[in-house]
This record gives sequence, structure tokens and C-alpha cells, in this order.
Amino acid sequence: MITDWDDAYANGDHIADASSYPGMWAEQSARFRDTLLATQRAELDIAYGTGDREKYDLFLPDNTPKGLVIFVHGGYWKAFDKSSWSHLANGAVAKGWAVCMPSYALAPDARLSQITGQIAAAINHAAAHIDGPIHLTGHSAGGHLVSRMVSETSPLLPDTLSRVKNTVSISGLHDLRPLLNTAMNDVLGLDGQEAVMESAALLHPTLPCSITCWVGADERPEFVRQNDLLANIWTGLGASTRAV
Repeated sequence: MITDWDDAYANGDHIADASSYPGMWAEQSARFRDTLLATQRAELDIAYGTGDREKYDLFLPDNTPKGLVIFVHGGYWKAFDKSSWSHLANGAVAKGWAVCMPSYALAPDARLSQITGQIAAAINHAAAHIDGPIHLTGHSAGGHLVSRMVSETSPLLPDTLSRVKNTVSISGLHDLRPLLNTAMNDVLGLDGQEAVMESAALLHPTLPCSITCWVGADERPEFVRQNDLLANIWTGLGASTRAV
């Protein structure tokens, strides 16, 4: 039984030398961007909306892309931006895929429902420029956001949604109601109604739907629970799911 919900979501408090990681990610990402810029295979700060943070970076393979991979960053909807994660595009780009990494407005400047709409706008915009199948992936808050893209109230355009072939939620948050019990909700500003409406685990999947929920075995128990939750529920609602 969880009695301390702040601790349940406090990843950094349980990782040795956690404060050193963001700097390393930023350095690796900068090197990756520089490498692709040198070969004219990176397009940075493409605007998909009017807000200062409504921009994405697009990384391209050597030849015509096989399709489009979207990676949505985490940070509890209140931290980070696209610039810390560029290096994670390396594998997909090397295998011939274009990779889009969006930033989005952060809480408290935007509600979670608004952020969901921004991610859909970024995907729609990138999909209009890159042909082929689309694969969605995101970490933590990003896992929540990509799961929302394939739930019954998805804000994606129908043509874009029809191209989504697989979704991978990495350590995703799929039931937001427990966050109402955390101090971070002072920043997020979630209320009960929005927590329900934005929880993929409380919504039906769009069908056909293929989703993988992936979590580290040694992560906080709440993340393991959230990971299994979506896979279990959506299996019963007709989606093709895997919990890893």
C-alpha cells in the first residue's frame, strides 16, 4: 500500500548521483545535433504553433525516410525540453527513419489537456512533411502523452492517426488520479475531472491499436504498477499490448 505519494513518484531520490544525468544528456544531445547539422540532416526549431515552446527538431537519415518516429520527453509536464534528448534519435535515424522531437509548454503555464493538444499539433505538422508509417514513443510524462494520442479522445487528425502503427510508452503515467495526492500538483493544477479525462488507462484505445508499455525492473513500484495497468486494461478492450 502506498502512503507517501510524493515518494512514490520521486525517481531522482532513489538514483545514485541523479543530479549528474541531465548535464550528460545535454552534452550527448548537443554532439549528436552538431554531427547531423554538419551533414544537413537536422532541422531545428520547426514551429508547429505560435507559442515559444511549440517547436520540434527533425533528424533525417541519409536516404528517403522509411517513416516517422516521434519521441516525447518527460519531466512531469513541468521540466526539460527537446534539447536534452536529441541523442536518443541516433538508433532510429541510423535505421532509416526520420525522428521528430517536440518541446511543449510546461505547467503551470499550460494545463495537461493543453499539452496533449500541443503534442497532437506537433505530430500532425511533422506527419504532413514526412511520408510513411508513424511510430510514437515517449518517456514518463511523454509516455502519458503518446498513449493519449491513441486513446478514444485522441486529438490527432484522422489521417495522421491512421498512419500510427505502434506506440511505446516508457515508464509512462497512465492513471493521473494519484497525482492529485502529490505536492507537484501545486504546479500541475490537475483537478479530478481533468485527471480522469487525461488518463489513458481510463479511456478506450483507438482500434486497431498496438502499444508496448516498457518499464525498468528496478524503477519505483508505482511506475511498474502504472506500466502494467495500461497494458492489462487495454488488452481487455481489444488493443494489441505488451508489458515489458
